Amino acid sequence: MPGEKPDRRRLFGVRGFVAVVVAGVLAVIVPLSVGPAAAAVQAGVGAGSVTQAYLTGATPGASVSLRDASGAQVGSGRVDQLGSFVVRDLAPGGGYRFAVDGKPGNVFGVLDTSPPPTDLYRQHLKPGYNYIRVRDGISLAVMVRLPVGKTLADGPFPTVIEYSGYQTAAPGDFVLGALGSIAHVSDPRAPAIATMLGGIAGPAAGFATVNVQMRGSGCSGGAFDLFDYPTTYDGYDVIETVARQSFVAGHKVGMIGISFSGISQIAVAGTRPPSLAAIAPMSITDDLYSTGFPGGIFNTGFANSWLTERQDDARPAPQGGQPYPRVAIADGDRVCQANQRLRLQTQDVKQLVADNPTRTPSLFDHRSPSYWAPRIDVPVFLSGALQDEQTGPQWTSIIPRLAHNPNVWVTAINGAHFDSAHPQILSSWYEFLNLFVAKRVPPPDPALTALGPVLYEATTGAPGVPIVTDRLSGQPSVNAARARFVQNPRVRVFYGNGTGGGPPGNPAAAWSAGYSSWPPASVGDGLRLPLGTGGRLGADGPAGQVSFRPDPARRPAGTLDVSGASQDPWKAEPAYNWAPVTGDVGLGFTSAPTGSDTVAVGPASLDLKLASSAPDTDLQATISEVRPDGTEQYVTSGYLRSSLRATNAAATTLNPSRDWLAPQPLSPGFHTVRIALNPIAYAFDKGSRIRVTITAPGGDRPSWRFGTPATGGRVVDTVELGPGASSLVLPVVPGASAAVRSTTCEGVRGQPCRHYVPAGNGG
Repeated sequence: MPGEKPDRRRLFGVRGFVAVVVAGVLAVIVPLSVGPAAAAVQAGVGAGSVTQAYLTGATPGASVSLRDASGAQVGSGRVDQLGSFVVRDLAPGGGYRFAVDGKPGNVFGVLDTSPPPTDLYRQHLKPGYNYIRVRDGISLAVMVRLPVGKTLADGPFPTVIEYSGYQTAAPGDFVLGALGSIAHVSDPRAPAIATMLGGIAGPAAGFATVNVQMRGSGCSGGAFDLFDYPTTYDGYDVIETVARQSFVAGHKVGMIGISFSGISQIAVAGTRPPSLAAIAPMSITDDLYSTGFPGGIFNTGFANSWLTERQDDARPAPQGGQPYPRVAIADGDRVCQANQRLRLQTQDVKQLVADNPTRTPSLFDHRSPSYWAPRIDVPVFLSGALQDEQTGPQWTSIIPRLAHNPNVWVTAINGAHFDSAHPQILSSWYEFLNLFVAKRVPPPDPALTALGPVLYEATTGAPGVPIVTDRLSGQPSVNAARARFVQNPRVRVFYGNGTGGGPPGNPAAAWSAGYSSWPPASVGDGLRLPLGTGGRLGADGPAGQVSFRPDPARRPAGTLDVSGASQDPWKAEPAYNWAPVTGDVGLGFTSAPTGSDTVAVGPASLDLKLASSAPDTDLQATISEVRPDGTEQYVTSGYLRSSLRATNAAATTLNPSRDWLAPQPLSPGFHTVRIALNPIAYAFDKGSRIRVTITAPGGDRPSWRFGTPATGGRVVDTVELGPGASSLVLPVVPGASAAVRSTTCEGVRGQPCRHYVPAGNGG
């Protein structure tokens, strides 16, 4: 961003804000397009967003330029076919003006991050479908749902907000839509299944929910841009507007949501809206770069397809975009129709990614949860899965960023993306929202308990276990109930999810353990296991070298076993044919059978002394457990483009953190190359063996793919072995043991199994 950071500037003045609002209102009533018979060039209406400027109602195809108060040109191009144009990354201040084919328009100001006048928040919302106007004049679609079975006369109600760019504010019935999706009957008005927490779980739990559609999606106005400043500060404005509604108890609100609507909570809470009570994000990421470029390698699987879907969703309706705006426009919703006018100015996020293969701070910092987390001062209930195949397992890096906040509770669980909303987690989620948003003793909730089996059957194919809502109901006061709740460990890990009862794979964990930090302080510098000759791990041995040929074409992407397995991405991760590492495609190193349980909790590192015949080589390291019965269970993986191997000052023995900024080609000879492994919370059983394999990226996760250049088997990577050479560092908790011993791989969620086959080097 040019000049000072936006949050250090002051708003350019109340008159400027009023001009923005007026411009936004004019933008709604100006026709969507100018007819070919127009007699003169239409200059349109200019307005300012946070660090951005937008123009609407101008002559399509005309040349357009933007000048700042000094007269300097700060943007130029052509008006799009909907009469619009957007300029981003502007310094806040007054005196901006668009000119269309040389015809100057109105003067306006670009906003900084200071709060607007509070008059903006005096907007009235009703149950059902609404629009909220934000500080730059854009209006956002919102859907207000009261608690199940309640009317306004029963209010006020504790209230939570769900905020994302999925089909969030769609006005249809969530339950009927979900049942229709199971029966393959599409309802264009149904909310996306990913919005289940706001769509049904919140109302069933006794909360009013406000489902908010991000700008540039659905029937909301504006241009979509992945978590840029306007989107974040829209969230601030929504919270302050909703909190002032008469149906909101205490005039404080919480935020809930999973995935997209989990990530958005971190940034919005980081802006510190005065009326925000607490947040409960699920299945987030720590940094958009770590999901989009794991190990510095572009994620051509989930990340690429997700970006494609967001670009498609942002296309203008009714010709494109999400289903419900098409129906709304056909039904005569003129606001929804007018709100499509900026859609052709959607940021080309895929091109943005292609142009920034390293982690450009000005692009990624303010779009990433890790940037905003240290600013959060409200209570946080965070949960996530440690084998998340969508946003990824690296979300635990957020936990230390919240260390300043005393009211943070984190739950980690083995499993896939949806498992952050596991029934045993939702029990604590329910308690947290009641204590910190509703400020009441959590009452028994038969509706939420009854919803559980339906919810989990619809989303995982298995009924789960009951959502318990009465654990604190007997407490005499809110303070007493809160005192009980805050005794929960800061970090809680559920182990053996999928084996805790019911059919194999049922969302039920076998046991749990609590820790005061992530990683637990007792792990210290971790347990270092040297890589030895003959594929041995953890045993002293002679010096040596071993080579392999990293070939992504020989790392099969994995095939889905469709025999009875669901292909719905929100259901349990489908059965996955996890191919073994054979021949010279990779290396394996396997420990001797362990003499006791080995519980690892936290980040981990594979430290290699590596030489390569190429100036760059992409690597994947995978940790697994080899059981006495000959089966091998997946635990976690890590990835690295070796030219991005430089670590930064924050690196530790367990966490080789890096800035991802300065590629350094490999010169001849051996180099220290540390592969950061995704977080581990896993108990290796007594008698099992710990294994690490090294290959080209791919083949170990079903949804992540990697933009690794083809090698044709011509690249040779060599690893140095023996004392002081290569080693695996695991975050082992001293003296810890499993409360429940696992006896089989079957059913463990998010962790595929295969028959153990030694690698070509013997490990």
